[in-house]
Amino acid sequence: MSDFQAYTIDKNENGEIESKITSLSRNNLPDSDVLIKVHYSSVNYKDGMVATPNNPLVKNYPIVPGIDLSGKVVESRDSRFKPGDAVIATSYEIGVNHHGGYSEYATIPGEWVVPLPDGISLEEAMIYGTAGFTAALSVHRLENTGLKPDHGKILVPGASGGVGSMAVAMLSKRGYHVEASTGSTEHSAFLKELGAENILTREDVYDGRLKPIQSERWAAAVDPVGGEQLASILSQLKYNGAAAVSGLTGGTKIPTEVYPFILRGISLIGIDSVYCPMPTRKKIWHRLANDLKTTNLFDEIKSEISLKELPETLNQILQGQTRGRVIVKV
Repeated sequence: MSDFQAYTIDKNENGEIESKITSLSRNNLPDSDVLIKVHYSSVNYKDGMVATPNNPLVKNYPIVPGIDLSGKVVESRDSRFKPGDAVIATSYEIGVNHHGGYSEYATIPGEWVVPLPDGISLEEAMIYGTAGFTAALSVHRLENTGLKPDHGKILVPGASGGVGSMAVAMLSKRGYHVEASTGSTEHSAFLKELGAENILTREDVYDGRLKPIQSERWAAAVDPVGGEQLASILSQLKYNGAAAVSGLTGGTKIPTEVYPFILRGISLIGIDSVYCPMPTRKKIWHRLANDLKTTNLFDEIKSEISLKELPETLNQILQGQTRGRVIVKV
């Protein structure tokens, strides 16, 4: 196998982060079960964090970031996969402590690899990526609590981001009445195109004053933001409502009180897409290829870049300046 191109991040002798496109050989890749020719990757908030100095995620440098990838198997020591198989690999240690998707080739442990389901392409799988998977897992977990479209409005804060925009589209397709909250009001038309019935500002959701319990507004929330805003959301959920939280861009602390939990029976559901068990992972990818598929909106949600455009895009996602999903054509 000849040398190939990859986007790498390293630390120099002064401890400064350096990123560049470089040539790698097979020997530079981890000794893992499945060798994949990467067709697509994507850009997630976590990828942006990996590219910052003093981040808590990367333990060893150099690293090839990219927590998502899709492609075709070239070689496999795992009997579940054979050359030519179309596959997906997301989460686990990929792109953080194991070379990831911003590379023409990747080697991945077999237990981290998911066969591409019938009904979606390699490109569509990366329009979903970790963000789409997280949104779908959030919807799945909420529906497991008994949530149905006739229960009331569903709130999606951070709606113009990757998880948020996907959640809006999926919930709308399932027949839910979605209210989308965003700090980027210029994205209102985009969110309505995805199916949001109403656009809220951040201040509409949280005005800066926390109250133990407020008037009931939403049957559920898909929240990739966290922080004080989540505390405000919890205080406004309807009886037996639930919030599925998957992010921390709004902060890691939730200064809430017990009242909405014991007076309204609400639930706070943690969404972990990183180590989600493989049986559930396969079930969610199957749903993404079927009842949660939003193919008609892919052109609205996605934008496409090359490896060379990664530095600018990784900075933009940290600043909240991206919209929808950015995929990388490797």
